[in-house]
Amino acid sequence: MSEEVTILDKTFVKYIRDEEINAAVAHVAAQINHDYQDEPPLILITLNGAIVFAVDLLKQLSINARITCVKLSSYQGTESTNKINQLIGLSDDVRGKRVLIVEDIVDTGRTYQHLWNMLHEAGVKEVRIATMTLKPEAYKLDLPVHYVGFSIPNKFVIGRGLDYDGYGRQLPDIYQLKTEGNGR
Repeated sequence: MSEEVTILDKTFVKYIRDEEINAAVAHVAAQINHDYQDEPPLILITLNGAIVFAVDLLKQLSINARITCVKLSSYQGTESTNKINQLIGLSDDVRGKRVLIVEDIVDTGRTYQHLWNMLHEAGVKEVRIATMTLKPEAYKLDLPVHYVGFSIPNKFVIGRGLDYDGYGRQLPDIYQLKTEGNGR
């Protein structure tokens, strides 16, 4: 795959390679397998972005967990709208259950906060989150982020499920918006 890709009107440079992502997913899966070996969670996948991370993760889980999905939206282009739109809601009964949210990215945490509130209102026993990427500079909530593949700078990224206006999710690597001085 090229070191640069153009999606719509933006150019992105390769930031995290497929092999690094696979290793991080394996590490997160090992932690989850350990933590949930006695009481598997209901795995709640956030659509559409977390699909790729979730598939990679699920293939490495040895726990016997159920899976469900929700679809929320908060981005338009490269910017957060600061508003959570619930496009597909929770369809499973979560009362008294341990729930593991699977996210592609946690930046401001608004989506995570929304889900956390929704799940607690529904009577869950416990909520944890696994995310492929976390932007610590942007994340200002007191909610813990339990399982993290990568901590990354507060820059816009695509690939491996992450998108720009719905495009770029299929890229096996993670790319960062091209700016002066890109780098880790």
